Amino acid sequence: MTDTRDEIHAHVRANAGVHFNELVRESAFAPGQVQYHIRRLLEDDRLVREEWYGRTHYYPPEYDAWERSALALFRRETAREIVTHLIENEPAAPGDIADDLGIARSTLEYHLDRLVEHDIVDKRYDEQNRVVLELANPDETGRLLTTVTPTVPDRFVDRFTRLVDELLAGTSDAQ
Repeated sequence: MTDTRDEIHAHVRANAGVHFNELVRESAFAPGQVQYHIRRLLEDDRLVREEWYGRTHYYPPEYDAWERSALALFRRETAREIVTHLIENEPAAPGDIADDLGIARSTLEYHLDRLVEHDIVDKRYDEQNRVVLELANPDETGRLLTTVTPTVPDRFVDRFTRLVDELLAGTSDAQ
């Protein structure tokens, strides 16, 4: 294997779930070089490629499907904050999470839909028929959460969404 391929492979191993754009930004290689070496690593079964919500992510092959989806979701700052909140305050009501994190309920639901769909968060009803959120697998979730830090572009998207939510909330209050 070439030095370039070794470096790309090592980066993916150290940053499981890294998406292509981030991989290019963090390397010293042109996008075409990264594509070429990624393709070769995929052909040799040394990496796994998955599409999550419009982005291509790469993983070492030892990660299972649940871990791959969790890592991709944890790269979003808001999803990560929701999971962290649940680790610290489980079980929790959706409204409490939205209030504590300072996000709109619609933003919370957007991320919760994905977290529930991929069996990271369980949504159930309590005895008073209110929605309660809990982590489906707290130990594994906590372990994976420590391995990922959202990138600046991912944080930017989430923060822009929050800004729009705040502006819209301010508009409705003023009317």
